[in-house]
Amino acid sequence: MSHVEHKAHAPQSVGCHVMTISDTRTEETDSSGRAIAELLRGAGHRVVGRTIVKDDPELVRGAIERMLATPDAQVIITTGGTGISSRDSTYEAVSALLQKRLDGFGELFRMLSYEQIGSAALLSRACAGLVAGRIVVSLPGSEAAVRLAMEKLLIPELGHLVREASR
Repeated sequence: MSHVEHKAHAPQSVGCHVMTISDTRTEETDSSGRAIAELLRGAGHRVVGRTIVKDDPELVRGAIERMLATPDAQVIITTGGTGISSRDSTYEAVSALLQKRLDGFGELFRMLSYEQIGSAALLSRACAGLVAGRIVVSLPGSEAAVRLAMEKLLIPELGHLVREASR
């Protein structure tokens, strides 16, 4: 079956949980998490929850594990903590959980980012993969980066990703 046929058989709407990882953002100031939720809804997907978690590997891992325990979230999208500063720990927390990695996501995201921000794109450790048959994606905290990833990569493939992960 071709990728076109796979997409044709993919769900049109999937349940997504949006998790913002930040020591400083609040519900009012979380423009990246809000952008993800708006883009998902605009594409016909369901936002089954939004959470803000402190940038601490144990807290991030625990929050993801709790989301995985609920049947509603087929996709978990995180924003924040993917850089290289001493407080950025999302990559370590998420990559330790991944059972299958989608290396192409990070590679494509950095390529698209390079077109917009040049060599600073190499500082991003955005990643994606599967945990317990669910899609987990870690995006940077920048609203521009979130919009780029959602519009160019995730929204076009979300149903397809969920279909393949559940087979």
